[in-house]
Amino acid sequence: MGEFVRLEVEDGVGTIRLDRPKMNALDAQLQREIVEVSAEADQREDVAAVVVYGGERVFAAGADIKEMSAMTYQELGRHAHLLQEFTRALAAIGKPTISAITGFALGGGCEVALATDVRFAADNAKLGQPEILLGIIPGAGGTQRLARLVGPAKAKELIYSGRFVDAQEALAIGLVDQLHPADEVYARSVEWAAQFVGGPALALRAAKSAIDRGLEVDLQTGLDLERAEFAALFATDDQAAGMTSFIDNGPGKATFSGS
Repeated sequence: MGEFVRLEVEDGVGTIRLDRPKMNALDAQLQREIVEVSAEADQREDVAAVVVYGGERVFAAGADIKEMSAMTYQELGRHAHLLQEFTRALAAIGKPTISAITGFALGGGCEVALATDVRFAADNAKLGQPEILLGIIPGAGGTQRLARLVGPAKAKELIYSGRFVDAQEALAIGLVDQLHPADEVYARSVEWAAQFVGGPALALRAAKSAIDRGLEVDLQTGLDLERAEFAALFATDDQAAGMTSFIDNGPGKATFSGS
């Protein structure tokens, strides 16, 4: 449990709560705490899915510019590894993950959201990668994950201009997946995550791995990855329980142990 990031678990759903007043600026300490809490969420057996949430007013307004502006080239070179480590740690959680976005999700805050599987946004949310306005580019995965999500042309337009995207446009271009009233977005995100409680945890992990790793390679290599993940699940109790239940009782009635 860090000073600015904590993992809250209730009924099988873990919430990674960002809490650095006033705007959840992503300084080095907060980034390190995201790494630690992400690893905890991945490992805990009582967590089936994860919601990332910045609070009722703001998701995360970006990096701590005051901290970063004082860095030398040598210091920034070392810090750049941490910049990508904290979003990699979020992306590496082998469980379904969702960002509940309220208010601003800008720069590093947008990159946090990009590192989760799904994004629900408040209808008044603002997203963007405005680093170009500081004379830099996104450094925590934005140039890569945004292009993979919305396509290279749209990603270039957003990154080149640094403009903010409102919730309706974010939904239209596929940057977010659902819009909800600001006072409902967290509850809706928890509801989405809760569907995986009691589910086949190993199969969910395998599906996420196959999709994410497959996006990084050519089609044939991706198919090879899928085949390996598929075959490995036949060594699990969940596969036996799922197929036996289907034969005996029809679909959707299996009880899974996560083993």
